[in-house]
Amino acid sequence: MSSEAGNLKATGRRKTSIATVRLVAGTGQIKVNGRPIQEYFKTEQLRVVVAQPLALTGSEAKYDVTATVRGGGIAGQAGAMRHSLARALSQTGDAVRQALKLAGLLTRDPRMKERKKYGRAGARKRFQFSKR
Repeated sequence: MSSEAGNLKATGRRKTSIATVRLVAGTGQIKVNGRPIQEYFKTEQLRVVVAQPLALTGSEAKYDVTATVRGGGIAGQAGAMRHSLARALSQTGDAVRQALKLAGLLTRDPRMKERKKYGRAGARKRFQFSKR
């Protein structure tokens, strides 16, 4: 994470997705992997998840967002982008950081896929039981 005058950078993670975000003072355009947010995140629900930190701090029209996301699925990528946006915005001041922290946006979601265990059909699934 680094910040210069009006240029904020941060990285966020969710499941196996990693998002790197750069905020520059601007009009509120959001680009994900070089494409507009409407083109990359098709559903309104995912776009709301991504824009949550901006809406909470009231800075939707203050910054232009350039994001690079990789790994995982589309929902994990949206969560990773939300995390990185929150981390970047938290660099702007203590009041903003407190608001984001209270909303739980600075906490990395620790839930991951459970590994498959040996001698089993899956992570938790057992083979069929037969008494005889």
